[in-house]
Formats: sequence, structure tokens, C-alpha cells
Amino acid sequence: MAEYFIGLISGTSMDGIDTALVAFDHTGAHCVASHGHTIPHTVTEGLRKLADPSQAACMDELGSLDVALGEVLAEAVLCLLEDEHLDPSDIVAIGSHGQTVRHRPGGKPPFSLQIGCPHHLAERTGLTVVADFRRRDIAAGGEGAPLVPAFHRAMMRSKTEDRVILNLGGIANITVLPADEGAPLQGFDTGPANALMDAWIRHERGQPWDAQGDWAAGGEVDDPLLASMLGDPYFMQPPPKSTGTEYFNLQWIKKQLQMADRHIPARNVQRTLAELTVASASDAIIRHASSAQRVLVCGGGVHNRAVMEGLGRRLPNATVESTEAVGLSPDWIEAMAFAWLARETLAGRPGNVPSVTGARKAVVLGSIHPGEVV
Repeated sequence: MAEYFIGLISGTSMDGIDTALVAFDHTGAHCVASHGHTIPHTVTEGLRKLADPSQAACMDELGSLDVALGEVLAEAVLCLLEDEHLDPSDIVAIGSHGQTVRHRPGGKPPFSLQIGCPHHLAERTGLTVVADFRRRDIAAGGEGAPLVPAFHRAMMRSKTEDRVILNLGGIANITVLPADEGAPLQGFDTGPANALMDAWIRHERGQPWDAQGDWAAGGEVDDPLLASMLGDPYFMQPPPKSTGTEYFNLQWIKKQLQMADRHIPARNVQRTLAELTVASASDAIIRHASSAQRVLVCGGGVHNRAVMEGLGRRLPNATVESTEAVGLSPDWIEAMAFAWLARETLAGRPGNVPSVTGARKAVVLGSIHPGEVV
């Protein structure tokens, strides 16, 4: 008999919540329904300000946005339940990632902060909520990210070929899945995926993202600018490593353009940012997973034609395709992963992978907030 969990995640664009209804049975995890829920503009703008390290934010803003996002997360869950004609009593628990507003694994001390109040989420839905997944791994000496490789291994490892799972969210991360079961699991953030492209098109055209990479596709790669961007020390830093929009952001782009000290058309900047995503991810795969026969891509970047074409060009020895090829929708994998992590937490099983995050040990992740379904 299947158990149902709900996974929630809001990405670096901060304008929507991915909501996945996941059924767990003896055959594995299955996304049986999904719901994309819009975050109100006022909340989005507040979150972006809060996440921007160049802008000062006060404790009142942090507290109010934490509650506001918790309420929006609850609305997303209730909409999904209504759409699927389900009662809250049908759901075991919610796994809520929340919205990352600061990720400082190299801080002194290291920390990572996600908001989206799980107490309000539990109160509004009546469901048990598992949240705050990253801080326990950091307390154990890890980066707190990426956390999805364990789920990737459970769902997409092959016994017959070496694979890489490439997640193109705001930040790109890879999971290296050798066919050899005895090989250690590897995974890390390779650098920016959509975060810089989103930031640049918002700045230049007032659009939230570059739909299908159309604007980028009409530009030309500026090779000197690309070389300068790839010279950022993060790209050669050995794993374990993780990053976020507090590092790769609009200010980072502007700094690169200042160093270039010449006019570069805005559309060419966008095309170069797309190629930066392609080059940094491909270089990481070649260095750490040169034997990969298949690269399975998920996340919003899978819809960017410039990025997908570039990956195929730079990785000629591997088949590059969407995770749809193995029966998993690329748009809902991360939400599914946090439903899975909630299940692992409730079962008392570790959710992190020390060889990925650099933690001293495997630990049970997530704080549990009991619900009261009547």
C-alpha cells in the first residue's frame, strides 16, 4: 500500500513554489501529481531584497517574510489537495525546503538559512511538516548542500552505465553515479545555472526569466568575457563545495563587465552567461566523471535550448538528455527529493551523504513539526 508525502521547494527565482505529491511503495517513489503555485509579487520582492547581501534587511522583515512565505506554502499544499480530491489525512507528511535567503558554508561560523515558517504550514494544513534540512549537516561539519544526490542515487542509478545527474536550478549541481555500487557517491555545486541569466534579464528587460533561452539564443558568446568569468576561483575549488546567489548574482556580473572595460551588447552578455553555465558544468563533469555515458538533466535549465545544445556540444562522449528519458519529470525532481528526505527523517534514517557534503558523519536531517489532522 502506498504512502503519500508532499514535497515543497521554492527556487532562486523566488516567484513560485514547486509542489509534488509523491507516492512511496515497494517499487520506489512516484510523482503522482504536481502543482506550481505563484508567490505574490510583494513577497517575492521582499525575499529578493532579503537574499541580496548588498542590501540591509532588518529583523522585522525577516520575521514577517518567514510567516508570509509559510502561509503561501500552506496555500500551495491546500490547492494540490483540492485539485487531487485528497483529504489531509491521506498524507503522511510534508517535506518543506523553504526559501534560502543566505548560504554561507565558508562563514565563520558556517551557516545556511531557509525561511517559510513550518509552524504556520503545519497549523494551516493540519499536516506534519519536516523542514530545516540543511543546518544539521552543517553542524556535522558539512556544506549543507547539495542534499539531492542521495535521492538521485535511489531513483536513477544504473547497474549497466556510469551516469551523471545535472540539476540546473538557480545553481547547478551534479551527482556522479558510477555503475559500480562500491564506488563512493560524489556530488557538488558546479556554479551558476539560471541564477545569473535570470538576474541579467530582470535587470535589462524586466522579465523574470529567459523563456526557453530565446533571448540568449539570439546573442553571441563573448569569448574574452567568458574566459574572465571562468577564471573565478570557485570553479577550480575542489569538492566538497556549494554556493548560492549571495555569491553568483547581479553584482558579480557587473564586476565582470567592469573588468572587461568595454561595451558588450546586453544580449551577448545573456548568451555568454548561458555558455558559462554550460562550460562550468561540462568542465566539472569531464574532471570528475569522465567515464559518464549518460548525463540526465533536470531543473528549469532543461528548457533552455542554448544550454542544452551547448551541453551536447561540450560532452560529445555522453548522451545528454532530460530525466524524462528515465520516467522522471525534470520540473518536479527537487520537490520529490524533499518529500523523500521527509520520509527518511520520519524513519530515523540519515539523509545527507558525507562524501558529498563533507560532513563528519551521516545524520538524520530535518526538524519535525507534528500536525493535527482532525
